[in-house]
Amino acid sequence: MLEILRRMDAEYGTDLICYLNHETPWQLLIAVILSAQCTDARVNIVTEKLFVKYDTLEKFANADLKELEQDIHSTGFYHNKALNIIACAKRLVEVYGGEVPRNLEDLLSLAGVGRKTANVIRGNIYNEPSIVVDTHVKRISNRWGLTKNQDPEKIEEDLMKCLPKEQWILYNIHVISLGRSYCTARKPDCENCYLNDICIFYGKAT
Repeated sequence: MLEILRRMDAEYGTDLICYLNHETPWQLLIAVILSAQCTDARVNIVTEKLFVKYDTLEKFANADLKELEQDIHSTGFYHNKALNIIACAKRLVEVYGGEVPRNLEDLLSLAGVGRKTANVIRGNIYNEPSIVVDTHVKRISNRWGLTKNQDPEKIEEDLMKCLPKEQWILYNIHVISLGRSYCTARKPDCENCYLNDICIFYGKAT
């Protein structure tokens, strides 16, 4: 595993990259809520106009539900997402003075925020060591034998036990890149992957 981490660092660098465009912590929070069952590329297209129209948390908190649904329609599950965004914005304004909290429990108290979203905020905004279990992390961590679980919270616990803490944030960033290029869900390009000589998934496949 340490060799895999070393190679991923060499391949992708060690900069903490966020694939969702944002300028403020609350914008990232809303973007992550929108990203559920939606690609980052689509979310970025939507938020380019969305964050101009709703340029303050207060505007999201007071948004008309039907209008916001139309604004985010193309991200899917727009009704629940719009409800959560409005409720989340209201709580941030009324309880946290417009600031996005860094504490995990406080983040989880926000509408539409689960552990994945909370860990994205903690890692990208506050640089708190955290592991984000998205579809790529779930798939590839299972392929590598780092976990046998399918539940995101249990996967997170397994990865916290076997990954160096200083690599927790980078692991997610790198695995997303790997999952989009070589280790795809269907027809992974194992033959050309730079990890195939030490990958147990490739070993089993061959």
